Order: sequence, then C-alpha cells, then structure tokens
Amino acid sequence: MNSSARQRRLTAAALTALAVAASATACSSGSGSTDAKGAGSGTYTIWDPYPQFDKGSAWTKLLDKCGSQAGVKIERTGFDTSDLANKTLLAAQQGNSPDVLIVDNPVVSTLAEAGVLTTTDDNKLDTSKVDPNLLAAGQSGGKTYGTPIGANTLALYYNKEVLKEAGVDIASVKDWKSLTAALAKVKKAGKKGITFSAIGTEEGSFQFLPWFWGAGAKLTELDSAQAVSALSLWKDWLKQGYAPNSVLNNTQTTSWQEFASGDYAFSENGTWQLANAEKVGFEYGVLPIPGAGGGNAAAPTGGEFVTIPVQDDTGRYATSQKLATCLTSTDNLYDTDTTLSYVAPTSEVQDKQVAANAELKPWIDAVKSAKGRTSDDLGTTYPKISEQMWKAVQSALSGAESPEEALAKAQSAVK
Repeated sequence: MNSSARQRRLTAAALTALAVAASATACSSGSGSTDAKGAGSGTYTIWDPYPQFDKGSAWTKLLDKCGSQAGVKIERTGFDTSDLANKTLLAAQQGNSPDVLIVDNPVVSTLAEAGVLTTTDDNKLDTSKVDPNLLAAGQSGGKTYGTPIGANTLALYYNKEVLKEAGVDIASVKDWKSLTAALAKVKKAGKKGITFSAIGTEEGSFQFLPWFWGAGAKLTELDSAQAVSALSLWKDWLKQGYAPNSVLNNTQTTSWQEFASGDYAFSENGTWQLANAEKVGFEYGVLPIPGAGGGNAAAPTGGEFVTIPVQDDTGRYATSQKLATCLTSTDNLYDTDTTLSYVAPTSEVQDKQVAANAELKPWIDAVKSAKGRTSDDLGTTYPKISEQMWKAVQSALSGAESPEEALAKAQSAVK
C-alpha cells in the first residue's frame, strides 16, 4: 500500500474512534524512527505499552533475544497506552510504522479498519493455539490482526474473615440471588458488602460488562430487559447499602483501596491486583463473577495483541513474523505473562501457570469465559457504545434516571 493510499484509509472517523478508545485505557518518550531499514537485516522497531520496563528488565532482554535469533537489532520504545495509539496513527500517516506493534486489544480493530495493520493471513502469523474467545478481540470483518500476548480480566476477590463472621459459605455463592443474599448477611453482621468501579469512563463500562453479559444482554441492545436487570442489580445494591455510593467515583484503584481496608466482603477487580492482594493482611480468595442464573459470567478481556503494521517494504514482514512468533512462543509466554501478571492465551501455557501457582486457577477459569469488548464484529462502534453505557450507569446509580430510562436514552444515542 503506498503512502497516499494509506492516508486515504486513515479517515476522520477512524481517528475519532481511536481517540475515544485510547482515552478509555490507562509515558515514555522516544523515537519510533525506522530510517535505514533493510529487509531481513539491520534494525527492526518494536513499540509497546510497557514504559515501566527499562533496558535491564526481563521484557527488554526478551526483545533483544528475539532480535538476535532473527538476526536483527531491536530498537524498542515503550509508550503510555493512550499515547501509543495516537503515535501509531501518526506514524502510519507518515509511512513510518514500527515493524512490530504491541497494543491494547480494544484498539486492534480500530487500527485494522484504518488500514494500519496486516492480517495474520498476510503475515503468516500462527494463531492456532490461541483460545478462540481471546483471539476474537483482534478480529474484524472476518479477519485476524495479530495474536494476544496475554490476558487479564475481572473476578471477585473476597475477604474470608468477613464472610466467616457473617456466616457466609463462599461455596453457596453461585448466582446473583445467592450473591445478594450473602451481601445481606454481611451487612447484618455490621460489615460492608461489595465495592467496584462505576466511574464515568471506560473503567466503569469495563466493570459493568460482566453483569451486563452475565444477564444475557448484548452490546447492540443496551435497552434490553436483560441489560435493565443488570443495572437494576447494581442500583439495588446501592439502595440496600450493600455497595457504597463511592462507586460512582471509584476507579479500579480506589475501589481496591476500599477492599484493602479489610471492611468489605467482596471487591470486583483484576489480576493486576494479585501482588497487592498478598499485602492486605487478611486471607482472601477469588471467585469468577457469577452469571444471573449461575455459571461464570463473561468478563471483558484486558491485555495486548502483538501485531504487524503495514509497511511499504513488504519484504520486512518475514522478519517481523519471526519476532512476533518468538514473543508469543510457548517457551517465552510463561515468563512474559508472569512478569505482566497475565493469564496466558493458550491452554498449554495456562496449565504451566496453574502447576506453578494453584491460586491462578480461578483467574484462568475467568479468562476462559471472558469476551473481547470489540468481539461480535463491533470494531469502531464499541467506544461509542461504551460511552453511552457508562453514562447510563452513572445516571441510574445517582438516581437521576431509572435503569430503564437511562438505558433507553443510551440506546437512542448509539443509533
């Protein structure tokens, strides 16, 4: 694809959608220059959203190792997640894309629709071992644009001491009815029920989605009876005092801080809090978020995809494919996902993770039930839907509108 053709593909709609998607997720400076490129040799550039890892980290050592195995030198730049998305679009416009791009999964379909990424059919990247539900986050229009390097998702952390004092057997919590009954017992015992994030950003939508999907609702029908039941559940928890009003402003971090106080029975949060969970000073457990009628609800997948951007020099793809394959190989995924606190995207590596740490079992169960936010071929539509969803949640929980009114308005706005 020549530069003028690429610029035509980068439409205003794509730019706007990416801006919304990028602002929804969690910096570094550095040049992404790909000057003096030569296919199969020289320097290959890799951009990632991990600015926290310096040159001496295990992550950068892996990048260098993969480069050495491919016979090239790696020039790596780590960006903040939102900054990376914007830098990628700018680089594509200038015909100066990195050779390998590791990017937050909701952004993949937007970049794909903008013509920035090659497909796995084009670049011969093997995705056969990846769990289909995780791979779906990088699919658009029936094509796949990369492979996940790892995944995280949401589940319920619980305080064993609080539940014991309230007479709650965690094994009894299997659906919404039993969870709500547990919260009632906890409140009666003088403790606090559940904390989560319902803030008016993507974090709020991210945390609401397991309940939304757990009710059987679809993102294309925000005003369905199932969607109303999910929002009504949260609203009723606030009304009954099972959840605090602070959820309206809680980020996932401040919500975790409430749970870490030791007063709450449950906290909806993610794998990224595992290290902090070991420091809370009380015994905790993890439970996949239950669906309305039982079973595990689909929670949204977090995590990044390894992708190969479009290049004017198509001869570079073969080496880029070697780099991407090295980064996502079975041998390397285990160490990488341990570093990133991710669940691996393949069953083979997931089994190794559980063998090494049995406490990861509920997280792997949650990831196996998880769903990409842009799955169902939503692509660039998702950010618009998500914005209306978090607005509806805010409106209903604050008492400004009923769940029915808020979701009806949200669906109308998306249309």
